Amino acid sequence: MSGSPSRVYVARLAGLPVYDPNGDQVGKVRDVVAMMRQGNQPPRVLGLVIEVFTRRRIFLPMTRVTSVDVGHVVTTGLVNMRRFEQRQTEVLVLGELLDRTVTIRETGTTAVVFDMAMEQWRTRDWVLSKVAVREGAKRFRRRGQTHVLDWSDVDGFALVEEGQGAMHILAAFESMKAADLAGVLHDLSPKRRKEIAAALNDERLADVLEELPDDDQVEILAGLDTERAADVLEEMSPDDAADLIAELPTETAERLLTLMEPDEAEDVRRLLTYEERTAGGLMTSEPVILSADSTVADALAHVRNAELSPALAAMIYVCRPPLETPTGRFIGVGHIQRLLRERPSELVTAVLDTDLDGLRPDDSLTAVSKYLATYNLVAAPVLDDEGRLLGAVTVDDVLDHLLPEDWRDEPDREQEQQEVDHDAP
Repeated sequence: MSGSPSRVYVARLAGLPVYDPNGDQVGKVRDVVAMMRQGNQPPRVLGLVIEVFTRRRIFLPMTRVTSVDVGHVVTTGLVNMRRFEQRQTEVLVLGELLDRTVTIRETGTTAVVFDMAMEQWRTRDWVLSKVAVREGAKRFRRRGQTHVLDWSDVDGFALVEEGQGAMHILAAFESMKAADLAGVLHDLSPKRRKEIAAALNDERLADVLEELPDDDQVEILAGLDTERAADVLEEMSPDDAADLIAELPTETAERLLTLMEPDEAEDVRRLLTYEERTAGGLMTSEPVILSADSTVADALAHVRNAELSPALAAMIYVCRPPLETPTGRFIGVGHIQRLLRERPSELVTAVLDTDLDGLRPDDSLTAVSKYLATYNLVAAPVLDDEGRLLGAVTVDDVLDHLLPEDWRDEPDREQEQQEVDHDAP
């Protein structure tokens, strides 16, 4: 591993690209896997958890790492594409050791771990040799003193930490997309998921919950107090909130709906009246809705909203007042590609597609899929019998229901056939 630095701080590895010898990116670093050892021996670093482009996390042994350099990691090119599964003897350095409260042996003071360094010994084994800690804040100081200590100079890693924080792991993953952070949480223990969820703000947690499997969503929500759980549900899109609430016991669901803001709860209650695998059960009640006197400039301003998914931003829906679902009479849709070709001062009614009949709320998942495929759409309006807009179905919601429930954990067959069979050292 010539050319690599002799000491690498683990928190700086988070998110680094991983390349094969040809310079093609394999994935990104998500964590470091180590094995705890008896006595004061520093843990042996077994390898890296890599997220490949299918969002699956795989294990890359350190024996297959040829370089750990500033800004990237290089492998031998032989990568096992099977999903990473943590063993009982293994620990995730970022996920489980950062934010651990430890005791400095020399002084007996407590401190919190904010980073660790790994080094390659002469035996070519990588070990966690250094622990970067921060003491509690002193009087007249904003932050406590920091130290970089040898592994043997601290105590506190032998037992599972109770009430472990999450500030430093979240700092390491600060720039990560919600879907990627959801993948990190999915691979952690229930205890650690609960601690990280508690440290996230409501909006960020809502975004992450929307990307998690149902079981993880229910588990995390159950770990919050009911008032905060209601606040997080309010931050979720109504369709995702309805899907989550539908998985809860009836009494819990009703309690949370009562604590939510009435307008937010009303949208969710309405969505809960539809069968799950129908257009009504799939739709969001908050698409981009504009009045007939809106201009193209108005429409483009609305779809620039960064909180909109690409599918929702691809289409605007023009209706008579009221402009909240269920709206007044539905007039037509405006496709973003068409809007971009028109003068900003043009009225949207001049460029609407009025030929789409729209879906009905009781249309089946199959009917919705055929509709989107037939008209080459990424979103479609859902109308009631009176021609009012109830919501919109997007292709991402359809895919979530077409794929198996455990699709996040399912290996890709083509990649499985290409994998090189090997086990962790």
